[in-house]
Amino acid sequence: MNVIANSLQLFTGVQARWTGCAPEPTQRIYFANHTSHFDFLVLWSVLPEKLRTNTTAVGAADYWMKGSLRRWLALEVFKVALIERENVTRKNNPITQLKAVLDQGRSLIIFPEGGRSFDCKLQEFKSGIYYLAKTRTDVELVPTFLDNCNRVLPKGEFIPLPMLCSVTFGKPIKLEAQETKDAFLERARLAVEECARL
Repeated sequence: MNVIANSLQLFTGVQARWTGCAPEPTQRIYFANHTSHFDFLVLWSVLPEKLRTNTTAVGAADYWMKGSLRRWLALEVFKVALIERENVTRKNNPITQLKAVLDQGRSLIIFPEGGRSFDCKLQEFKSGIYYLAKTRTDVELVPTFLDNCNRVLPKGEFIPLPMLCSVTFGKPIKLEAQETKDAFLERARLAVEECARL
C-alpha cells in the first residue's frame, strides 16, 4: 500500500497542510469536500503510514459496485466501507456499519455532502456526520479541504491527469452539548470552508 500511496503523491504532487492539528495516531473522522472520485485516494495517500494503515475510506456502494474493476479496487485493494445511499433500511443502515468500523479502533474518511459537487462549491451536509458525532463523542472530527482534485479526475473521465493538489487539515471539532443537528451540520460545513482559506 505504501507503493500506491507514494505513487499517488508523485502523480499529483499533493501537499499535506496540517494547520489545525498534527498527524497523530488519534482515532479520527476526517470529513472533507467532495469533487472527484479521486478524493479519497488523495486524502488517504497523504496520511502518514501509521495513520493510513488504520484509516478506512467510506464510499457509495452504487458507484463502487458498478463494474468488476471498481468493485475489486474498493473491496480488495483499498478496503473501502461501502454504504447504501438510496435504499437505506434498518438492516443496511450506514451509521450502524460505520460505527462498527469505529468500534474496531479505526479512523474514517467521509464526504458529508453525500455526492460530488461539480461547481466546487460546498453543498449542505447530510445528517450522517451528525449521528456519528452523537454516537461516538470520543472520536475527533477533523475538517479537511481538498483543492484541485476535481481537475485530476473530472466528471466522466476514467484516466486521472497529473495535477497539483493539496489537502488541508483543520482544527478538530466535536458535537457540543445540546447542539442541534442543523447547527452542528452548518458548523461542520463552515469548518471545511475555513480550511479552504488557510
